[in-house]
Amino acid sequence: MSKIKIRMGGYGPATTSFSRALQLIADRLEKKFPDDLDVKIVWNIMDLGYRSEDIIWLVEDGILSLGYQSSSYFTEMVPDLGFADLPFLFTTSDEARAAMDGQLGALLAKAIEEKMDLKILGWFENGFRHISNKKQDVLLPEHMSGLTIRVLPSKIHERTFELLGAKPWRCDLTEAIAAIKAGEIDAQENPLSNTVTYGVHNFHPHVTLTGHFYVSRPIFLNRNAFESWPEEVQEEMKRAIKEAVAFQRGETARESDEARQVLEGKGCQILELDEAQKKAFQNAVAPQFEEARKVYSQALFDSLRL
Repeated sequence: MSKIKIRMGGYGPATTSFSRALQLIADRLEKKFPDDLDVKIVWNIMDLGYRSEDIIWLVEDGILSLGYQSSSYFTEMVPDLGFADLPFLFTTSDEARAAMDGQLGALLAKAIEEKMDLKILGWFENGFRHISNKKQDVLLPEHMSGLTIRVLPSKIHERTFELLGAKPWRCDLTEAIAAIKAGEIDAQENPLSNTVTYGVHNFHPHVTLTGHFYVSRPIFLNRNAFESWPEEVQEEMKRAIKEAVAFQRGETARESDEARQVLEGKGCQILELDEAQKKAFQNAVAPQFEEARKVYSQALFDSLRL
């Protein structure tokens, strides 16, 4: 009997918490089924000429068995995912994790599975996102006025920065990195670890800890492949992913601290907002919540008691 082939993929170096979480999954599966599984990992599909967003169709088409991607990339195909993109939706990581592991995550997973040939088995943490730019310190919404900023392919993200007075540019990560290096855009927003991983800190000396979005990364599998595996393999995959999520989330604080040290070592100016400044950002984007009530189901709002 030939081995079951499991091919996992990501879009970052082997050193990131996401990549190491994939390795954890692979190690657990191979230890449990040494004679039955053939597990391989493609750390960074961008090294092979793909765009980061391609990982979704690579899994859905069965070229890869498993992948992860920021939930914002699903919003065109599964509009309900836009709800999780709303700004200042969470105040702490614990609150956000509980929501994604609870009713909100279940509703979003169901929405994806109803529209795509994917199986969602967990949520990695991309975490809170912050603004970096090449021009000036940003402490109030008016400091965003006129800045061209790269945003994820999400209408919610685009609308948020329109309300802040910036000029949002929706694009894939590969395009964003090239544009930042070429000086073609003024700003971007990402967790600190991503800002360093993708080399943005070499071009953006101004960093503001806005924490405006919290983004999760669903872990998705090709549904047909997953359902074709023996039940014991399916169950072990579920357990492995649960362990990998706990590991990856546990690494985010350490990665953020390390990234901050790199930024400071590079001479970047890291600004923290006081309560009044943060409130000014929240007030500027508040109209979006009334707009969202016309778009998203009450069940999504009820999941967070909003």
